[in-house]
Amino acid sequence: MSDQPTFSQFPLAPAIQEAIAEIGYVVPTPIQVQAIPVVLAGQDVMGAAQTGTGKTAGYGLPALQRVLRWANTSMSPARHPVRVLILAPTRELADQVNENLVKYARKTPLRVGVVYGGVDIRPQMDMLRRGVEVLTATPGRLLDHVEGKSVNLTQVEIVILDEADRMLDMGFLPDISRILNLLPKKRQNLMFSATFSPEIKNLAKNFLNHPVLVEVARENATAETVKQLVYRVHDSEKTDVLIDILKTYGEDGSPLKQVLVFVNSKLGCRRLTSTLKRVGIEAEAIHGDRTQEERLAALQDFKSGKCEVLVATDVAARGLDIAELPVVINYDVPFGAEDYVHRIGRTGRAGAKGVAIMLVTGGDSRLVSAIETLTKQKFDIEDLAPLPRNQRRRADSDRRAPRQQAWRDDDHEGRVRPDVPPARKVVYDPIFDAPYEPGELAASAVKQEIKKEPAASVRTAKKPTKVAALLGGCIRK
Repeated sequence: MSDQPTFSQFPLAPAIQEAIAEIGYVVPTPIQVQAIPVVLAGQDVMGAAQTGTGKTAGYGLPALQRVLRWANTSMSPARHPVRVLILAPTRELADQVNENLVKYARKTPLRVGVVYGGVDIRPQMDMLRRGVEVLTATPGRLLDHVEGKSVNLTQVEIVILDEADRMLDMGFLPDISRILNLLPKKRQNLMFSATFSPEIKNLAKNFLNHPVLVEVARENATAETVKQLVYRVHDSEKTDVLIDILKTYGEDGSPLKQVLVFVNSKLGCRRLTSTLKRVGIEAEAIHGDRTQEERLAALQDFKSGKCEVLVATDVAARGLDIAELPVVINYDVPFGAEDYVHRIGRTGRAGAKGVAIMLVTGGDSRLVSAIETLTKQKFDIEDLAPLPRNQRRRADSDRRAPRQQAWRDDDHEGRVRPDVPPARKVVYDPIFDAPYEPGELAASAVKQEIKKEPAASVRTAKKPTKVAALLGGCIRK
């Protein structure tokens, strides 16, 4: 045990060592053991590690150490130019990286900041104009600040691409190229990701200078701490199966808590969230159409336990660091095989155990085969059908208040159907709901109207009139 590495063995400044000790970092992860010395040496790095293995500390701690010599307490913005630039594909990942860097640098004078889209740009401009040495950004918003002349990138010493493959998938390659052209030619380049596609390897050839490959696991492998379950379901029963899993797959048949459910579309995300709420499951949604404030609020409710289920598109597949997230469910099989690795990487982080469930329908065979090829494994797919209705009702009654009396079609005098959502309750009135039948008074009124109406065949003769003399005095009928 004496030869096990510790953070105290890294040549980091006392201020950084004190900060990470307060966080609770003692034993570094494999990616940190390999990456930190290489980054401290000033070499370019191409890092491959599964999500949740500590990549942020692997590049963040040595990057802070390398620019610590520039730290100062001057109030002049000119004394605080951007020295470290970190590019991230999503707002959530950028915010998560920034939170970690703030903790690492809290004992130093270094200024740390983050910019991303979806929020007011003016506070970000004020922050940048005051000066910041370590900047995390999404590519699009960073270019907005470049065009607004609120940031200068001519003194960047270290540039880091985090989740580079995701940035390429999202079409950020032109933006990344523009940003790299704004940086000094002499700089240190780092690229970290859980997967490396051929496109990423081509980018690395142009971006990195004789990089050191830091790889702590088989490429595109899933974490061994994650138990993967795949169920074949009928497309029309998929939602019912999901509800059964959420309500009965907990310990001793109890409901699951803190479950992240992935879907492929924003519309599907909204619909599934509404469905879960209708059956009594507290759920929130995260997708691209929600504002950043709404997404952060939903994430906070999920982390605090206020809601049990977070339904998300792939916008949440990267960058969400949720402590002790036990279960991830792929309600939809991801279109990209690499996204499967990132989705299930939300659980089983930092050595903890987790469960990843995927629901497969008849049309998903090609996507499942692509995942098996990428991860070099063969799924043991089991057939799964929804619980019988009476069994599901009995399971619900064990965990909730007694259900209301069952609805009967022949009993609707002033009754409210218990299965109708509260926002759409309908009170049935036997008089109001009766079909309309005209009475004697109404019938006589209809007859009077018919008498007043002239016969369709009778036409009122119009008197011939003469038109103007200019038209020849013709008679117009």
